[in-house]
This record gives sequence, C-alpha cells and structure tokens, in this order.
Amino acid sequence: MREDSMRIARRQRLLALPVVFGVACLVTASTTYAASGSSSVGSQHAGTKLKTHLGSYLAGRVARGRNDTTNAVEFYRRTLVRSPNNIRVIQSAFLIEATEGNRQKAASLARRLVKNNKSHQLAQLWLGIDAFNNGRLNEADKHFKAAYSGPVGELTSSLAQAWVALAKGKKNDAYALLKSSEQADWSDFYLRYHRALIADVMGDQKTARSNYQRIFSVDSRTPRTTAAYIRHAVRYGQYRLAGQTARTHIRKSSSNGHEAIRYLFKKIKAGERLPLIVNTPEAGLAEVFYGLGEALTSEGGVSLGTIYLQMALVLKPDFPFALAALANVYESTKRYDRAIGTYNRIPKGTALQASIDIRKAVNLNSMDRVDDAKAVLDALAAKHPKDIRSLEAVGNILRSRKRYREAIDYYTRVLALLPKEEKRHWTYWYARGTSYERIKNWPKAEKDLLKAMELDPDQALILNYLGYSWVDQKVNLEQGLKLIEKAVSLKPDDGYIVDSLGWAHFRLGNFDKAVKHLERAVELRPEDPVLNDHLGDALWQVGREREARYQWEQALTLKPEAKDEVKIRQKLVSGLPRSKKQAATLRQGEKAKRKGPGKRVEMTVRPGRSSPAVRQ
Repeated sequence: MREDSMRIARRQRLLALPVVFGVACLVTASTTYAASGSSSVGSQHAGTKLKTHLGSYLAGRVARGRNDTTNAVEFYRRTLVRSPNNIRVIQSAFLIEATEGNRQKAASLARRLVKNNKSHQLAQLWLGIDAFNNGRLNEADKHFKAAYSGPVGELTSSLAQAWVALAKGKKNDAYALLKSSEQADWSDFYLRYHRALIADVMGDQKTARSNYQRIFSVDSRTPRTTAAYIRHAVRYGQYRLAGQTARTHIRKSSSNGHEAIRYLFKKIKAGERLPLIVNTPEAGLAEVFYGLGEALTSEGGVSLGTIYLQMALVLKPDFPFALAALANVYESTKRYDRAIGTYNRIPKGTALQASIDIRKAVNLNSMDRVDDAKAVLDALAAKHPKDIRSLEAVGNILRSRKRYREAIDYYTRVLALLPKEEKRHWTYWYARGTSYERIKNWPKAEKDLLKAMELDPDQALILNYLGYSWVDQKVNLEQGLKLIEKAVSLKPDDGYIVDSLGWAHFRLGNFDKAVKHLERAVELRPEDPVLNDHLGDALWQVGREREARYQWEQALTLKPEAKDEVKIRQKLVSGLPRSKKQAATLRQGEKAKRKGPGKRVEMTVRPGRSSPAVRQ
C-alpha cells in the first residue's frame, strides 16, 4: 500500500473520474434508453423501430453488467443495425467496442459520436490515438485538445499533446505542455514522470535527472518509475546510481521489491547495457494510457481504466505491463479464460515471465483445472529450482483444495530453500502448520505455528489459529484466550477472529461472554453458516432457545457443509445438552423471574440483524 500523501491524493482524484468521465455517459445511456426515441437522429419511425429492438439493447446491458463483454458487443451491434442513428445506442456501442479493444469499430463509432457531441472525451481520445497511430499528427493533436476538460481529462490531454509535440520535433512545446502550474497539484507526479521520459528521448540528461530524482525522493516503491530511473542512469554509464536506486526500492518495498527491479539489478551487477523504458513518441504515448489505466483499474475504476489500457495496446500491442494490467482486470471480474488468453499475448522471456506463469496457474485453479495448474507450476519449478514462488503457489492451491498432505510437501521444499529466516517468512510456517493441523498432526502443527509466531508475534492470523487450537483442545487455556484477545485487538472487524473469541468462551463455559462476541461476529459476517451455528449454540446454553433455533435455521439457508448440516438438523430436533451447572443456573434464573413482578414480553429485532430477540 503506497502511503505517500501525494500518491494517495492522486489515487483519490482518479477514483472520481469514472463518475464524470465516461461511466456516467454509460449510465445515462442505460437509464434513458427507453425514452430516447425523441432524441434519435431521425424520424418518428426510428423511434418505433427502436422500441421493436429494445430487447437486444437490454440484453447488451445485462451482458455488460455480468462482465460478459463478448456477448454485449454482439447485442449492441444488432441494436445498431436496427437503430443506426440513435445517439444513445451509438454511445453504448462505442464504450463496449472500446472496452473490448476493437480498434476500427470503436473508431468508426467515435467519429459518429463527436459529430453529435464534440466534447465526448473518450471518443476524442480514441480518435486521437487512431490518428497518431496512422501518422496524422495534426489531427491527433486536435482530438487530444478537444478532450481537455476536467482534472483528469486535462492531465490526459496535456500528456498526450506533449508526446505529439515531440513527434513533430517541437521540444519546447512538449516541455511547455507539462507545466505543473497549469494542472491540479495531484497531477505533478505524472507530469514530472513524462517530462523525464521526454527529456531522456531527447538526450536532455539534466532535465531527465532532476525530474527522476524528485519523483524517486517522494515515491521509491513504484516499479515503473523506478525502472525508468535505473535505465536512465545506465544510459549515461552511472551504474553506481542505478544500483543504489534498485537497492533503495528493494529495501523499502514490503515484499523484497518488484521482480522487474530485481531483474534489472542483476543486469546492473553484470555491467550490461539497458535500453530506456521509453525511446519513441509512440511508446511514450502508450505509457500515458497504461499509467493512468493501471491506476484506475487498481483503485476501482475498472470500466474506464480498461478502455485506457486498450488505448495503450492500440499503440503498442505487445506492451507487457499493459497486457498484465488488462489480465488483472479479467481476473478481478472472474473472466479467467480471458485473463489466460491475455497473459499468452505477452512476449516470452520478459522479466514478468515467472509471474505470468504463476498467474495463469492461479486462473486455471479458479476454473477448477487444478491438475493443469499444478502441471504449469511444477514445470516452472523444474525450470527455476531455486525460485520459491512456484512451490508456494502449488502449496497454496493444494491447501485451498484440502489436499493438505501434498501441500505440506511443497511448503517443506519452500522452507528448505530459504537462505535465512526473516519476519516475512512467517507465512510458510503458518501455511504448513495449518495443513498439519488439518490432517490431525498436532505436534508438528503446533511447532510450525509457534515458529510463525516467533517470526511475527503481532500477526493476527497466527495468534487466532494457535490460540483457538489450544482452547479447542482445552490445553494452555489462559494463554490461548490471551492470544485470541490480542488477535481481536489487532483486527476487531474480522468476523472470523471475533468468532474464535466467542467460541473460545463457549468452550470454556463462559456462555454469556460467548453470546456477546458471537453476536458481533455474525453482524460482521452474516453470510457464514458456521458463525450462525456457533451463535445458535451459545444462545441455547443461556436459555434463549427460540433465538437459538432461529440461528440454526438461518445457518441451514447458508448452505453449510454436509456434515454440519446433519448436526444442525439434529439440534433443531433435540436441542443441545447442558452441563449440570448450566442447567442449575438457568433454573435459578427462571425461579427469580417467577418471584419478581410481572413484565411485558415483546418480540423485537436488533438493529442490523434479522433474528428475533426477546426483550423483557
């Protein structure tokens, strides 16, 4: 997570973009379509025709809503055949064609859009890309200027115009377009980055260096800008600066640095030459749309960010980072086959190759092709026997599939490859320890979990798992409860960890405390059958039998595992046994109620919960 305030502000402003720049157009088109006959370019007959073919349009909307963009394209194309002049349909069709990267179709629709609305920013940007790609630089400049509106539109337009100016050989114009004083404060990061890139292309070492230094002093964690700085230093023979830059990135990153930087670091130590990250105006313009697109898709602006990435790929079809970002979009929307296909478009042998293979395997697993995923990762491990990432990935996949014995073998191979133990390695002992626990080898499980806790004593997952296991086995009860309480203090809004605390109190016979924590757990994770089942058990033990049955019935509606379903149904028939102490406590409570003054009893529902509670 990048913590620099400038970057955070930049991301937040980018997140506002989909509302004002593109997605709002799509929403408007969707919600006003049924009444759009009067806005059509054409006669009343066109409006009648539009109603006739409303089904195709609505089907396109549904398909898009389900991220089925392939079918959405076909539905919108059918609608266009019947309603070729309806501007709402044209707009929706353009957005989906652009989302799919259908260059010519999108360009054709964009031309029709700007005839009706010259301020349509996405259409103007797409036409600018198309013109630039075909060498029509003046036309490209005109379209990019027309997209200059709103903070992000202004930034995109300025960056694009700067690269067009460079393509025309107008160095001073390119620099002038990247003046920070004319942009919002948060855009300074992008402006400096592209000023540095343009200076590098022109051989202006001084300007490039000063801008790279400023960027890196503020943010040394971003791989792309770090790689650009490293390649700049190598270009001028300054390998020491390049090495220092790589080491700083690796040291300040939480996961030992990005693989692209580690790859460059090896090249630096070998004294190899490295090309600039951008060496042509075409590559620079692609960098504009990749950088903004990746930022948008990473922070939730998937629809607009995807179109930006597609524009980058129009300019540079084999752009590895843009393709990887687009594949990530498909993963986030559960289109795993599209993700794999996009990864396959990345040229072989890049610094990303190992990660690409791992991601493809993860997607295969998501498609329930577990053995295929394992085969990909086993081949990668054989090719790179000292790289633990593929072994870890196989272990994680097998553990998620409850193939714990196989997973243990892979985690053991990972641990054998570690040169030294570090805090961040807690995950390997934790993963193997939990796998041992699942196959009921508690001695080995406990040993691994203790080792994980030794490496990171403030990791809530470890504290929760170890503490709960102790309490569940009724050993180290006091210590186990303290571990769970610490885990809850670290993650008070994690329903599963709060459930562990409640269930620990249940196992210890502290039923009132159990109810308190388990109610909170169900509020946090109301969709989980186990948590609802636990709450039912606790409610039963404190004598709130009607509520207990409600929670058990609720658990059944949430599709519990088969063995748990059998137990829940049995509890609905016969309840739960109570200890003599608890039974006596409940009898005393009933006697006290009978002796006291009569009270009205009514049924109510707690705020935020659907289960009934008795209020007296």
